[in-house]
Amino acid sequence: MALCSSSTSPELQCCCFDNLRGKNLSFNEPNQFLRIGDCYSNKGRVPVQASSQLSGHLEGSFMGRKRLQEPPSHRKLEFVRTLLIDNYDSYTYNIYQELSTINGVPPVVVRNDEWTWRDICRYLYEENAFDNIVISPGPGSPACPEDIGICLRVLLECWDVPILGVCLGHQALGFVHGADIVHAPEPVHGRLSEIVHNGDRLFHDIPSGQNSGFKVVRYHSLIIDADSLPKELIPIAWSNSADGFSYLGTLQSGEIPDAYQSQSRQKILLSDISTQIKNGSYRHSIYSNRMRREVLMGIMHSTRPHYGVQFHPESIATCYGSKILRNFREITEDYWKRLRSPFVKERNVHYTGAESLLLREITRTSRSVNNSDELGREALRPRQLFCDLGDRRFRIQHSRRFEIQPSSIGVKCLKLTWRKFDHLASTVGGARNIFCELFGNNKAENTFWLDSSSTEKGRARFSFMGGKGGSLWKQVTFRLSDQSDVKFTSGGHLLIEDAEGSIERAYLEEGFFDFLDKELLSFHHEKKDYEGLPFDFYGGYIGYIGYNLKVECGASSNHHKSRTPDACFFFADNVVVIDHLYDDVYILSLNEENTPMSTWLDDTEQKLIGLRASSTRQLEEQNLHAPTVSRNKSAFISEVSRGDYVNNVENCLKYIKDGESYELCLTTQLRKRIGEIDSLGLYLHLREKNPAPYAAWLSFSKEDLCICCSSPERFLRLDKNDLLEAKPIKGTIARGSTPEEDEQLKLQLQYSEKDQAENLMIVDLLRNDLGRVCEPGSVHVPNLMDVESYATVHTMVSTICGKKHSNVSAVNCVRAAFPGGSMTGAPKLRSMEILESIESCSRGIYSGSIGYFSYNRTFDLNIVIRTVVIHEGEASIGAGGAIVALSNPEDEYEEMILKSSAPAKAVMYFD
Repeated sequence: MALCSSSTSPELQCCCFDNLRGKNLSFNEPNQFLRIGDCYSNKGRVPVQASSQLSGHLEGSFMGRKRLQEPPSHRKLEFVRTLLIDNYDSYTYNIYQELSTINGVPPVVVRNDEWTWRDICRYLYEENAFDNIVISPGPGSPACPEDIGICLRVLLECWDVPILGVCLGHQALGFVHGADIVHAPEPVHGRLSEIVHNGDRLFHDIPSGQNSGFKVVRYHSLIIDADSLPKELIPIAWSNSADGFSYLGTLQSGEIPDAYQSQSRQKILLSDISTQIKNGSYRHSIYSNRMRREVLMGIMHSTRPHYGVQFHPESIATCYGSKILRNFREITEDYWKRLRSPFVKERNVHYTGAESLLLREITRTSRSVNNSDELGREALRPRQLFCDLGDRRFRIQHSRRFEIQPSSIGVKCLKLTWRKFDHLASTVGGARNIFCELFGNNKAENTFWLDSSSTEKGRARFSFMGGKGGSLWKQVTFRLSDQSDVKFTSGGHLLIEDAEGSIERAYLEEGFFDFLDKELLSFHHEKKDYEGLPFDFYGGYIGYIGYNLKVECGASSNHHKSRTPDACFFFADNVVVIDHLYDDVYILSLNEENTPMSTWLDDTEQKLIGLRASSTRQLEEQNLHAPTVSRNKSAFISEVSRGDYVNNVENCLKYIKDGESYELCLTTQLRKRIGEIDSLGLYLHLREKNPAPYAAWLSFSKEDLCICCSSPERFLRLDKNDLLEAKPIKGTIARGSTPEEDEQLKLQLQYSEKDQAENLMIVDLLRNDLGRVCEPGSVHVPNLMDVESYATVHTMVSTICGKKHSNVSAVNCVRAAFPGGSMTGAPKLRSMEILESIESCSRGIYSGSIGYFSYNRTFDLNIVIRTVVIHEGEASIGAGGAIVALSNPEDEYEEMILKSSAPAKAVMYFD
């Protein structure tokens, strides 16, 4: 958000509302708002003003009168139905997950420009479909219509419905009643603060003050100016702007609470505020001298059941976050008990019918959108809800895009056969020797190797390898449409080459993910075929998804076209698997039912038995060390200079300061022209020097494309028990030259406030992404901010897990979370738009994912980092890092160079 220059006021300036000051506000319908993507240019977004005197107390409106006609009902609500308005945020589904378990039924989620005001009135006041409203966080400012959508009108006119605003929703509550939105003393993202509150019901049974244990996570750059609060709004919580804690720092601080100081200060504040409220003279400015350094963290309306909190109660690191949302439920229950409403008395009887009507109407009245944006909206579109009041359990029927649909193509009945060789791998030289012997001939063309080359500490257990072989083998290559206007388009061209060399071409209107989904749903299989196998890939698609496929996952556009295909996969029907834990080797073969089996199992068994480690090792060493004489000593050239990269970091910091993003993962590409190069030898060298648990080799000879990946990061995995797991990495530091220095650097990373903030933001983002497709209450974080050590770096890794909902397909789990949040920043959609305007080239395969989709609908995908892409005589390496408010531009450049050094050295060694 651009700021108008002003030497006298920290207020944000805006042309959007200048003509509204002092007037009754007349809102446009939300479909007239600008789309987010329309606001960006190289100079930033449309300037906005964050101060406006918005009039319009509507206590006499027809909406309020409808609820005051019947005797009060004393029945306690058995469940609470929430309308959750999403401001295009990446944490909304963390609130969704919390409310699902607290309310007894999942909320209905709509985006802030998805419903018209007529829709809101109908569902709230004619259908009585909701008990309360929660307004989500989001990027930007409540003064920008495209940032806040319908929320301002909801806050202004729905005076008789309990509403809770979170972060942006909190600012909107202040703004709509005339408060000013200004820059915070400093941006605070992914950091914790201690909260003092006044004991209001929203904070019932929650401690308050310094060392009380009530610490919250903050993601914001803008705040409500406390001195501008109108008399209608009462501050109920605040925090010292100077305090800021890292997550691990709060756990390890060991501070002794000063109970007297904390309790005395709280009692004085509560007494003063209570007295002023009772005699009607309360003004927050009375306390401006005492609380000059404090930031407003919570407000409530004096007469309406409207509340706002600036912090994020749904964050994994917020204390008492669930309690706050539970208190809001109780506020809602008590509010409706006090009102005379037939809705309260009859709601339990008519719930299922009303909800079905609601969802039918949602489907009918939701505005049509472009195909590429359709998934992003459908992914967050309201679900059809069914509630079993007998045992208080519920299930969710997901929207059309996320619901498993019958395949429209022919069903393929697949038969798996396999053999196991106990303790064979090490006796024949390990995974490297096996691959070179079985698939290394002819430059290893059309081969794959999902390579767990770093298996210590249980990071990874299995490696999968294979090549062109059986009758079911094929290669599918997808390129997004090359038309000049690629905005909002996800269609593209698909090429399929089968085992016989026949080629089929098609244009996919719905895109690649839709094709892959239908393919996997077309496979019929028997579970007994793979009973006893300890892994989850039994044959199927192996390859990569490029970063530009984000347009099939809600992103608005691709400004840069990828030089490589946007997705490329083999269908692997013959696979060799190595179990690194037990040293076992498995060979698997797929064929269609009632077709003759090939001889591949017999042939491969003979090769394995005849393999001698010593001879193969000697062959590998020749392949590895022969091409050491380089004819091309040129270095890698970055797409941007050091100065430009530093300037890009500074631009990111401006966006963060203005509330447009919490975190931006800025990247660039380093390129080098190469001559004839031993691509497999390069990969073998890279895996030796920089082993990684999610490494990969892919060779697509028809595309003149080889991928040498040494990624330490898992994007997303779905196992046979429908358990999803993500393992994002945020925070990287080089290894030390001595054991003492190495341990010191490891501790430096572990307790770095900046790196913890990066990691926490992405953990919350991944919790949100999994929350879209997982059963309510199942998303959890078993490991938070663990430091893992690799050959060249230490990294900070977290693990997020959840139980996939039965109605969601495997591919749609990926679509809900792609691209990985660790490569975008948060909020994801807005951050990707900003990065598109800053970065100078396509990321291509970098930032995408490599892995498998098994025919039985499991998958495991990495994040493509620490990777060399060799394509048409050029080697390219993507690198970058997360930019947060605490980032130093020069340090960010050095971190980018550090991350690219290992793959760059491997190329320089061979070329």
